[in-house]
Order: sequence, then structure tokens, then C-alpha cells
Amino acid sequence: MNQVNITINGIKLTVDASFTILKAAESAGIYIPVLCYYPELEATTRCRVCVVEVEGAFDLLPSCHTQVREGMVIKTDSPKVMEARKVIIELLLANHSPDCLSCEKNGECQLQDAAYRLGVKTSPFTRKKPFYPVINQDPAIVRDQNKCIVCARCVDICLDSQVLGIWSVARRGVQSYITTSFDKPLQDTDCVFCGRCVDVCPVGALIERERVGKGRNWELEKVKTICPYCGVGCTFDINLKDGRVIYISSNPDNKVNDRDLCVKGRFGYEFIQHPERLKTPLIREGDGFREASWEEAYSLISSRLNEIKKTYGADSIGGLSSAKCTNEENYLFQKFVRAVIGTNNVDHCARLCHAASAVGLGDSFGSGAPTSSMWEIDKAETIFVIGSNTTETHPVIGVKVKRAAKNGANLIVADNREIPIALKANMWLRHKPGSDVALLNGIMNVIIRDKLHNVEFIRERTENFEALLPVIEKYDPAAVSGITGISEDQIIEAARTIGRSKSLMILYGMGVTQHISGVKTVHTLANLSMLTGNVGRPGAGLMPLRGQNNVQGSCDMGALPDVFPGYQKTSVEENVKKFEEAWKVKLSRTPGLTLTEMMIAAGTKIKALYIMGENPVISDPDSNHVIEALKSLDFLVVQEIFLSETAKLAHVVLPGCSYAEKEGTFTNTERRIQQLTKAVDSPGEAKPDRDIICELSTFVGYPMRYDSSAEVMEEIASLVTAFGGITYEKLKPHGIQWPCPAKDHPGTEILHREKFSRGRGLFIPEEFINADELPDDEFPFLLNTGRILTHYHTGTLTRRSKSLHGIEPEGFVRISVPDAKKIKIKSGDRVAVHTRRGTIRVKARITPEVAEGIIFIPFHFSEAAANVLTNPALDPVSKTPEYKVCAARIEKVN
Repeated sequence: MNQVNITINGIKLTVDASFTILKAAESAGIYIPVLCYYPELEATTRCRVCVVEVEGAFDLLPSCHTQVREGMVIKTDSPKVMEARKVIIELLLANHSPDCLSCEKNGECQLQDAAYRLGVKTSPFTRKKPFYPVINQDPAIVRDQNKCIVCARCVDICLDSQVLGIWSVARRGVQSYITTSFDKPLQDTDCVFCGRCVDVCPVGALIERERVGKGRNWELEKVKTICPYCGVGCTFDINLKDGRVIYISSNPDNKVNDRDLCVKGRFGYEFIQHPERLKTPLIREGDGFREASWEEAYSLISSRLNEIKKTYGADSIGGLSSAKCTNEENYLFQKFVRAVIGTNNVDHCARLCHAASAVGLGDSFGSGAPTSSMWEIDKAETIFVIGSNTTETHPVIGVKVKRAAKNGANLIVADNREIPIALKANMWLRHKPGSDVALLNGIMNVIIRDKLHNVEFIRERTENFEALLPVIEKYDPAAVSGITGISEDQIIEAARTIGRSKSLMILYGMGVTQHISGVKTVHTLANLSMLTGNVGRPGAGLMPLRGQNNVQGSCDMGALPDVFPGYQKTSVEENVKKFEEAWKVKLSRTPGLTLTEMMIAAGTKIKALYIMGENPVISDPDSNHVIEALKSLDFLVVQEIFLSETAKLAHVVLPGCSYAEKEGTFTNTERRIQQLTKAVDSPGEAKPDRDIICELSTFVGYPMRYDSSAEVMEEIASLVTAFGGITYEKLKPHGIQWPCPAKDHPGTEILHREKFSRGRGLFIPEEFINADELPDDEFPFLLNTGRILTHYHTGTLTRRSKSLHGIEPEGFVRISVPDAKKIKIKSGDRVAVHTRRGTIRVKARITPEVAEGIIFIPFHFSEAAANVLTNPALDPVSKTPEYKVCAARIEKVN
């Protein structure tokens, strides 16, 4: 590291030669004001308030941009410097809104701070800038141009962070202002409402809408915790006043997201203290509910479950755990089902999303977990995204991918829709839904034909390669083009780009797994990773993007019918005895039912269900059948924070806590275990799910008593080798990636470095099969479903946020331009969408995003529930439903 000797204000310093004067001064605790400078951004020197005097220089120099040199003598507070800064501040104040006392940024405004430090009380200059009306029609952000100092941080951060460019500077000189294209409202632009512009604004020109008037900076307490939405696992601060959540802000002290957040993480917090939160236990009475005490609720649950168990056996009862709850709560829930009820009928929503990954990667690699870390995206020469609308479903990972592409990485996107990330790609492969196996086999065909496969890796690290060859031989570019709809040239180009890359990162989502061929496709992705030698090293890997905040952790904790915590098979007698000894109870040897199998068996084999934090009426396929199945149960218990569509069908409803009201851990999509911090008290008599499970278990006759979630983690660590070294103390401050088998182990960023979990990686050849239900004359459209940026899962949380609801208030169906012309509809028209399972009515949205013959509906909206339409056909191995393909018909309605 090269160092130089400099002098600042008479103080001799030795600093890194790469430092700017500003950074050198900061390292010595010397204050220099800044307005346009921001650490993440390239210095632009727009504001000039950071100027300093350098001996020998012709004029004052901007410290944010000027690099230190050997022997440099610098003055940051000379009369010349101070006068220049004062004039700059006075000029800015002359055109600045005078309402400092009522401004939301009062006390944290960098212009105010600079004026205070420089002793500037008023401006001698006359205002030249016109007054602008405050723009407050945008659902999430208030814009006040009268406070804007045109530092253009918002312009730069949008280009750099989101790779979008929503903001720009209009006009020149004193008339210049920051605006969107053609002065459009943000909602009418490509803005994703990540809030980074609000983050970096040094004044009060950009403010979170729902924050206004609720508290000043110095009144607020900050609590660092983990986002409750997707599997990225972002860190942020909850800002509180008098026990109320005021707003969410970035906290860069993490190893996941830096300062990046998405619209849900930043603005989707109002559900926490929403007036509709459940506050007491509820017991069904006639067609409604009455409030009850906890003792009465526990007593009823205990007596009914015991009665059903005595009459029909333990396997007549099932439990659905939750990917929205903590690791500790999922551990306790599956322990309750196995040790107290006496059945392996426990599952959760991973069955509906990434069960195919757990099975497929487990078969191929010996572990169903993601192989790499998110940071490896930055190191990859090529990034292949397939079946993932990454920028909408995992926005912070999407940002990392866009930045990598901007910095020179090859980006290949395979998706039937023209999703936002496809617009940033070097190559977009628009293949037909459900044709993933054919596409991947075609890519491998070209790689092998052109001798681009990694012969050494295949020889040293894998087995069964010879069985792959005859299958792949059938998938030449011509054959694959016929199946997928992609041209032969594109298939060849994609294959050569992948085959020639020194490092390949594959990201995939539910566009891969939610098919009857989900496990087949995961096997095929694993084949491609091994064929090119892109497992177990930096900048490479295979990463399933987990849909919910703790899908990974719920699986790790054994909330699955065939494994105990740590993926220890329930079919292995040694494992059963291990947990019998630990839990001091006889355990069932009978294989458990999956979530989808329990819904099929509800009312017949399954007589009672205990559901924690899940809403299958909205999330499961063929909703009408799900409703009838739940109604047919003898007894249904739902543990929730709102009276969800599923809770409305329950016999007993137990009020749980949100993530902000409890302690525990989540495990994100890169296997990073991170700690939650309690920020607020729960409403009414609502309790943490941990306490509910333990109290109910004790009431039933199997005492569970833990003084803290840390104590539950100690029990987990004693039973799960991969968690053997995990303690709450060790998780501070940035979490640990499992496996972490010992307390002196640092965690594991990359899996399968020296060998695969199963020893050698296993090539599993797979053939393409068609979807279960394809369009025909009666139902000529192919329906595709999924998530959108502003909402999450069943909408229970996000639709109770004013900002998120304001951005996307109702359901819709996306239809191609040619199809809209054929059926004579336009955007905004109401249409009926029919499938063989039901009908919903939604507004049409005409867009080039979807291909002709394909329609897309998000599933977050209960009044237009997409899963009324979807096909419950299952992958025969993972039992995951085929959400992504079914046949549909559209009609215009009045």
C-alpha cells in the first residue's frame, strides 16, 4: 500500500496515496462540509462547498475530487476558504425554502449544518428561482423543489444504484431543477420506489410521504433488524417515536444489501401497527367469532386435538409452519407436531416454491442449499438468469445483477416475459413457458459439441457423465428451437458465451420450480453447472432465489414431512432415535404428507389442521378446492397477525406477533443466519409465535419452556451439525452462513469447494416433458402467474401499506398488443378470465411485456385471486404445483 506524507491545518499525516483530500481530512477528524459529494458516488464537484486551499495551487480545489500527493500542504479553514464556502451557502439559501422550523429534515439537513458551522444566518442575495408547488400526489415520496439545491445526488444514485436514470436536471443556471422525464409523476415513470434518492438527499426536497409530521430526527430511536419480505434478507433500521413506527431507513452495517432497499422493505411497514391487527384469541361462534382468553383457546384446542387423535389417530392431524416466522419458531412448530401430536404431517410454503430445489440439488450435489453468496455475483464473468423476474421479486439481488452487467459481465436472461432485467441483458432468450429442460439441454449440446465443457472438473469431481451424453445428443439447436421458440443462432450464442466463461453464476426462481417438471429442471441446471465446472469456487455457483424471508430457514429447521432439522431423514432409524432421545418422546416412523397432499386429504384422511402464518386460500392452487377442503375439516386452528382469508375459516384464531415485535433469526437465500431485534410491543394480547407454541404444548401435556430464542438456538445447535457453532453472540453483527459446525468456525460462503456434499456431483440426465395443461380451442391462452414489485405473497402485509397500495391498488391481467386487438379490449377494460377451475374479473393491462398467446396475472389480490384459476397438477417428486402454466380464456365484461 503506497502512502504519502501531507499536512492539513498544520497537522502532519501519513495517508494512503489513493485518498482524496476529503478522505484524508475525515481520517484525521477534520471537518469539511459537503453537499453534492456522497461516499458511494463518483465525485462531481458540483457544489464546491468542500473547497480547500492547497499550497502552490492557482485556485481553491474541491477536496472531494483532488487526490493527495507527497508533501501536499492543505488548509481547510483559511479566510479565503471560509469566505468562499459562506458565499456558496448564502447563494443556496437565497433560493431555498425558508421553512426550516417545520421541515422534516430539521436537525439532519446538511445545508442547515453547513450554515450553522459557517455562521451563516441570512442571505444577502435576492431569490431568483421561481416557487414551485409541492408535488405530493406520488404515493410514496413527497417532492419539494423549493428545498432542492440541485446537488444531483438523486440523479447519480439512480443511475448508479438502480441503473435506471429516473431523475435528470432540467434547464440551466439558477432556473435549473431536478425532474423526471417530461415532468411526469414518479408513478408514471420506470421508478421502482427503492427510496435511494430520499436516502441521499442532503436537504428536505425528497421525503417519505407517510413520515411527514410524525417525528423529528432527534426524537427518533433506531432499531436495526432484518426485512420480513423476500429471501434476500436486507438489514434496515426501524425508526420509532413513542413506541410507534415512523419510517424505515437504510443501515449500511451489513453484508447483504449495503444501503439498498426495495419498495417493500422501505415503505411496507404500516401493517405492523395497523388497526386490523389481531389482538385477542378468537373462537368461532355461529358464522362469526367471539373474543376469548388464552386459557379458553388453549383448552379448546387441546381437547379437540386430543379427541381427533384418539378417534382417528395422530396422522389425521397436520401442521403448516411458516416461512415468515423465525428459525426458532419453525423448529418449535415441527417439534410440536412430531413430539406432541405424534405425526410427521408437517410442511410449509416451500412446498409451493422451492421444494424442487431442495430435492433436485440434494440429488445432484448432496445438499439442497444455494451453493454461493450474493457477493459472488460481482465476480462472475457471465450471469445466467432463468425463471426469475429478479428485479421485481428479489430487487436488491436484481440491482447487483444490473450493476454487474453495467460493469461488463455478460448477462443472459431466459424468460417468456420481457421483464425489466431482460432489458439490461446482452441476450434475452424468450422461450415458451415450461420448456426450460429443452433449452438447457440444447445449451449443453452445443457446449459438448464445441468441446467447451470442463473435462478436468467432470473427471475429478463428478460421476455419471457418460449417461448424460446420449440424452443431450438428441437436443441439437434445431430440435430445441422447435420446442422453445428460440432461434438456433441464439441457442448457439448463449451456449458459447456460457461455455467460454471463466466463471458462471446461475440464478433461478419459481419460473423454474413451479412446473410438473420442476425437479427435472433443477437437475438439468445442476448438470450445466457441473458440465462447465462452475460449482465450489468464487464468481460461480447455482443460486435458487428463495421467495420468502425465511423459506431457507424453515426448511433447515425441519418444517418438512420427510426430514428432521438439518435435513436428517425421518426414514433413517438412527435419526429417529437421536431426536427421541433429545425430545424424550416416542416419534412416528410413518412418512408425513406434504402441504399439497394434506389439502387433497382434508376432510377425509386429514381431520384437523394447525396453520401458523400461512394463507393457503390465496397461496395454494385451485383456491375454490382449498376453501372447500378447509371447510370440510373437523377442526382448524390458524395462528396469524390478521384475520386472513384462511383465518376466517378457522374454529380458533390465535394472534401472533410480527417480525418487529419479537426476537429470533431468519436465514436468507445465501444461507446467512441473521438476528432480529424487537422494536415495538405487540398489540393487545398478541404473543410471539414461540410463546404460543410452547404454552399450547405445555397445556396439552408436553412442557416446552425456553427463556429466550437464544435458548432454542442452543437446542438446535446441539442437534444440527451445520448449526453446531451458531450462538446469538456469534451472529453479531452480520450473521453467519451455515454450515458452521463449531464455535471457532467462520461459516461457509461457498459450498462444495473441495468436494460435493455427496462426495462426487451426480449428472442426472432429464428429458423434456410438456406442461400438464396446454391451450386448446376452448381455452386458447396460456396463463402465467407470479409476483410483482410492490406486493408480497398473499398481499396480507403489503396491501395494508398506504404507499404500496397507492402504487398498485388492484389486480390486473397483462395481455399482449396483438391479442388485445383480436378480442377488442384496451387497457383499463374489465375482463373475465376463465380456466377449468374458476373465473375472476380484473382490469386489462395491454403491454408488449407478454408474448402473443400468453397472459400474466399476479396472485396478491384476494378479490381477483389468480389461484382460483391455477392448475393443482403436481411435480411427481417434489409435489410442487404447476402455477406457471395452464389454459385460459378471456372475455370482455361490462
